[in-house]
Amino acid sequence: MPDNHQLRSDLAQIVEPQLVRPLVELGFLGDVSEVGGVVHVELVLPVTNWPHLESLQAAVLERAPGANVVVRTMDDDERLALRNFLRGAMKSDAESGEHDHGDASPRFLDKLSKTRVLGISSGKGGVGKSSVTVNLAIALAQAGHSVGVLDADVYGFSLPKMFGVTNDPIVLGDTVIPTLVHGVRCLSMGYFVDDAQPVIWRGPMLHKAIEQLVTEAWWDEPDFLLIDMPPGTGDVALTLSEILPRIEMYVVTTPQAAAQRVAQRSAYAARKLKLSVRGVIENMSWFTGDDGQRYEIFGAGGGEQLARELGITLLAQIPLESGVRSGGDLGQPVVVFNPDSGAAKAFIELAARVEQQGPSRVYRQELKLV
Repeated sequence: MPDNHQLRSDLAQIVEPQLVRPLVELGFLGDVSEVGGVVHVELVLPVTNWPHLESLQAAVLERAPGANVVVRTMDDDERLALRNFLRGAMKSDAESGEHDHGDASPRFLDKLSKTRVLGISSGKGGVGKSSVTVNLAIALAQAGHSVGVLDADVYGFSLPKMFGVTNDPIVLGDTVIPTLVHGVRCLSMGYFVDDAQPVIWRGPMLHKAIEQLVTEAWWDEPDFLLIDMPPGTGDVALTLSEILPRIEMYVVTTPQAAAQRVAQRSAYAARKLKLSVRGVIENMSWFTGDDGQRYEIFGAGGGEQLARELGITLLAQIPLESGVRSGGDLGQPVVVFNPDSGAAKAFIELAARVEQQGPSRVYRQELKLV
């Protein structure tokens, strides 16, 4: 067993999975001492039901076998210090200050940020947009990327159930820590209202809610932030175009001609808002029967026609499989629970194509005017 100083130094470097920072930076490591030949390690956590307590305990015992791990909940001053640290870490470099913990813009909103913001949109409901969002996000995370998902469908939120989330976000004053599930950070209005309670808001309230979910949550600086957008071209699309001007739009449709025409209007609306429309995703493209034959239940060619008319790429055709539907209902995303299925493979290929596309607009620091 190393001496207490060395042991504390080793424990301090454990990275907390939710916040992706070493314990010492977060103030999560308390007293480390040895009494009667037994090492005592104190973990200081923001709330008693911290979601990754077991993994932190395991990480401590890996470095200090046989240690007595004691958990203490932060007091108000410690929680405030953590809040201030997170708010400072969220800011862009240009706005960060040693003692400044105000409401500057998060780093990922800066045009020089590495974060790609992907808006998953559709012209109408019922085309599987949320299923695409969930499985694409997880596929990107499985490929080694840091990923966040914001459920911006405030009136029809569904992502918490589809992800199979069992714990709520952590709220530290005015800062929200999204849940972490399947390697993806997730935040939704569904965490803050009862599942059966309707959200009845006018435009200004909707705008404020979306703005807070974007700017006051601990997204850190992910590689990808996916936005599950509501159907159509209403207030949320306008709000997101203002808050996230670098958002890249991906349009989900079915092969059906009627769905394709409605999705086309959504794409045209995005272009009017000066947003980049990057690709078309055709969902429910075909069903493969027990006889091995493909049956095009919703017709054929809608996605290809939409991509051609918009002058963009048809990135994926996702087959219609019961596992996608049941996975959404049970909180078991198909890319996790049935990775060898045709739909899962299509989502994984879609993630690779999105990654290969690269950002729609590339800003370079050396070209910045000073």
